[in-house]
Amino acid sequence: MSSRNYPLNAWYVAAWDYELKKNAMLTRTICEKKVVLFRKPDGSSVALEDACWHRLVPLSMGTLKDGTIKCRYHGLVFDAAGKCVHMPSQDTINPSACVRSFPLVERHRFAWIWMGQPHLADENLIPDLHWNDHSDWTGDGGVIGLAASYELAIDNLMDLTHETFVHPESIGNDAIADAPFTVTHSHKQVTVTRWMEGIEPPAFWGAQLGKPGLVDRWQIIHFQAPSTVALDVGVAVAGTGAKEGDRRQGVNGFVLHTFTPTTGNNSLYFWSICRNYNLSSVRLTTEWRDAVKGIFAQDEDILEAQQKAMDANPAKVFYNLNIDAGGMWARRKIDEMIQAEQHATSAVPLRIVSE
Repeated sequence: MSSRNYPLNAWYVAAWDYELKKNAMLTRTICEKKVVLFRKPDGSSVALEDACWHRLVPLSMGTLKDGTIKCRYHGLVFDAAGKCVHMPSQDTINPSACVRSFPLVERHRFAWIWMGQPHLADENLIPDLHWNDHSDWTGDGGVIGLAASYELAIDNLMDLTHETFVHPESIGNDAIADAPFTVTHSHKQVTVTRWMEGIEPPAFWGAQLGKPGLVDRWQIIHFQAPSTVALDVGVAVAGTGAKEGDRRQGVNGFVLHTFTPTTGNNSLYFWSICRNYNLSSVRLTTEWRDAVKGIFAQDEDILEAQQKAMDANPAKVFYNLNIDAGGMWARRKIDEMIQAEQHATSAVPLRIVSE
């Protein structure tokens, strides 16, 4: 049985769309496999294993021309499908000379890669992060190289009571830790819902609302296994119907998070912050992005310190609190995906013998 803590048959973000260029190669490590990404002349995106078929020299050390890569070591040329189309000093090309290509789909400003069995790469399984490029929303984001497991990052997002203690000067206050919440779940999804009614707004949201007085605040956390979390967050003037669905006297944002396992307990953390008001204000978009970038830097410090402590104490047994319910369900969904893959790998095909 594999000891990896992530499923392979899943869509992970390999890059932001702007990171992929026609005249340059981008290298990433995804699920402990090195890949090279680029755009073909027609603009379509490509992901290949970053290792030449001949002697395993990284293809990313070579040259990119007209949608093909020439290996820097011996000059073998591979097309966008990973097939060798030229070998030096011979006319006949070995038909086995291929490098693995990976399904790669651009959606909602992200390039999603499938590292598992290619025939299972159903594009309908790509998480819905439409806020990233929908005309009713605007925003921006970034990517963090996180020296911690993606599972720890998901734990962090499924329990937002940490905002009270990690982010007290921006988005946190005592109301979060004191408020009740509900947890629901389905096949690969978990939702945590928390409403805080008639409270003082934290600094960030009070400034965004721009009105004095108490607010009703919401945090609705949508997790999709194995590694995507969309947070529906905001505040409205207290008692104006936000909980019943009327958010017109409030401000609303979606904070999008998706994590890509790299090697061991390391991950790539792709994030964006989107809003549905003052859509034309580039200044506000920059302010939101920079504010959230600072908030996530605090989370990064916590998660990396936690990972170091866990690596130093591998026998430590953790006990869960009520606030861990969302994270526990999220981990269960991840484990179910991993176990399903392991079962499929270890299953022995039935052999039918006719009499």
